[in-house]
Amino acid sequence: MTTELTVEKWIAIRKEEGLKIDPTTAEVDGGWRRILDPYEVLRDLPPECDCAGRVFFARRPGSKIWVEFNDLPDDTYAVLWERLKSGLTKFDDEVPWA
Repeated sequence: MTTELTVEKWIAIRKEEGLKIDPTTAEVDGGWRRILDPYEVLRDLPPECDCAGRVFFARRPGSKIWVEFNDLPDDTYAVLWERLKSGLTKFDDEVPWA
């Protein structure tokens, strides 16, 4: 029996974790990733989908699970985005979510 997660299950775990993130205490980080595969888990993307851009991740303090902003609830996303825009939150260019 294998213990590997399907990509769908792996992303579902992150979306579930996103529901638990308090945007007022969340840790935020950002980096350059594939826009269509910010978690770098898709193996069969054709070359024309290999477009990089800056993406942002959040996690609960002490959690090992980083959640890409687009997988967060809308309200959480909005608060975290405001933190970034206002300069209240700083981040490195590398995301240690793996």
